[in-house]
Amino acid sequence: MGGKSKSIFRLGVIMLLSLSVILSGCGGGNNKVANSGKGNNGNSGQVTGENAANGVEPFEISVFIGQPDQQPTPDNKIYKLIKEKTGASFKFEFLAGDIDQKLGVMIAGGDYPDMMTANQKLTAAGAFIPLEDLIEEHAPNLKKHYEKYWNMMKDPNDGHIYNLPNYGATNADVNSSWYSGPAFWIQKDVLAEAGYPQVKTLDQYFDLIKEYKAKHPEIDGTPTVGFEILNYDWKNWGLFNPPQHLIGHPNDGGVVVKDGVAEIFADKDFAKQYYQKLNQMNAEGVIDKETFTQNFDQYMAKLSSGAVLGMFDQHWNFQKAEDVLITQKKDNRTYVGLPLVFDESIKDHYKDRPALNLNNGFGITVNASEEQQIRIIKLLDTLIQEDWQKILAWGIEGEDYIVKDGRFMKTQEQRDQFTDATWKLANKADSFFGQAPKMEGLFSDGNATDGAAQPEEMQAALRDYDKEFLSKYGYSTYVDFFSPAPENDIAYPAWSVDLVDGSEAKIANTKLNELQTKFLPKAILAKPGEFESVWADYVKEIGKVNIKAYEDRINEVLQWRKDSWTVK
Repeated sequence: MGGKSKSIFRLGVIMLLSLSVILSGCGGGNNKVANSGKGNNGNSGQVTGENAANGVEPFEISVFIGQPDQQPTPDNKIYKLIKEKTGASFKFEFLAGDIDQKLGVMIAGGDYPDMMTANQKLTAAGAFIPLEDLIEEHAPNLKKHYEKYWNMMKDPNDGHIYNLPNYGATNADVNSSWYSGPAFWIQKDVLAEAGYPQVKTLDQYFDLIKEYKAKHPEIDGTPTVGFEILNYDWKNWGLFNPPQHLIGHPNDGGVVVKDGVAEIFADKDFAKQYYQKLNQMNAEGVIDKETFTQNFDQYMAKLSSGAVLGMFDQHWNFQKAEDVLITQKKDNRTYVGLPLVFDESIKDHYKDRPALNLNNGFGITVNASEEQQIRIIKLLDTLIQEDWQKILAWGIEGEDYIVKDGRFMKTQEQRDQFTDATWKLANKADSFFGQAPKMEGLFSDGNATDGAAQPEEMQAALRDYDKEFLSKYGYSTYVDFFSPAPENDIAYPAWSVDLVDGSEAKIANTKLNELQTKFLPKAILAKPGEFESVWADYVKEIGKVNIKAYEDRINEVLQWRKDSWTVK
């Protein structure tokens, strides 16, 4: 239930390990300067050096990514460089269909690739090996990367580390021009046509969408869709999560946490208020008639068409659809995230500070041989170093970005390429990098690990349309629409709590999800006069579920985190 939030990180000049030494399994601690011609400043962004050039033994890693994606091209330049320098190549399998069904088949047959993206079902099934000994023995750079998060990474059930979080290990609080998290999104043209109003409440939001849809029943020949609701597989937050934000709470998944105590909100009056509003909007023809029958690909196709005016989603989840619009130069059809609340007396809390993305990232499976386990952990140890992180995040210097007075920048052509999905399949390693350990914040030379957080790029990357749009609001970036993120509670977020497969808490959560999936669409699609009856049935059914077991498990782990997690 919950979501995942993404953004990139780690400080210190780290030299490229002697790869011939690493891959032969001998003494992994001898570091050499990767860029001998440039000293140890790493400014070139190139991985060179006599060790890496020769004597590398090739090996293939089978990898399952638990979300849909496209295969990189066979001649992808980053994967080719990784293979040339480290010997490693990847055989990717991406999710097609339902994640629970796919994992169920894998678990039943014990049929795992070498490496998989994390999932609590896999951990509970014993699919992953503990990583702490491998890291201690073979991966000093990973150990340093995760050093202050080490206790947080431990499974609360047995104290082992099974996964390497892909986001949240930060070395600096750097503001990005790109907001990755949850929001109510609205097409920029809707706001522009309305005279660039400040939109604070849910009612104001839907009033704008209704008015625009009435004036523009079609967009580029496609029927205009007022509002989409994503409810597919584990990406169900588009239907489930909005009520917590509308009352001023951050994303804690299926609960709100007040004074350190978690409780569900699915059956609360403020949730009813939201779904009754959606019921009203459906009756007025604002909500897509196909919204509860379409899969994720169909949802993304509609967003890519430019005909959808609004939705609740997390930005990282639909970024590829927006990239299509940008590539087609439909800037006015891209989206602005709005931190809506029920009324203006409530302060929005959508934007949060990066939290360690627990139960995400890569794990190594029990099916990988001992030799393969060591190869994988050493590869990840190599790729977490700064020279490689620059390549994975920024690309190849001179091709994908330029350096001026030590500062990383892109030409407009290079910026356009970074939003071109076809170009990225041949020139980026996003499928791997999105799930891999990564530096977030600043490199040792002061450049941002994420181009969207590089101050010069934040301004230079703005297209003329966006510069004009933001100027109407007096903002510098689209992040300015949100209130600043307060400090996270140490136990945040609750959505990352492992409920443990087979437990009463997990069973209760599954039943609650099933009830929400069944009743909420029914309530939204009902005739307005029938809404109260459907809602009453929904609340009655929730009352039959052992919600206390679910809440108790979350509160138990939140307390364990407060007691056990220490930040140095």
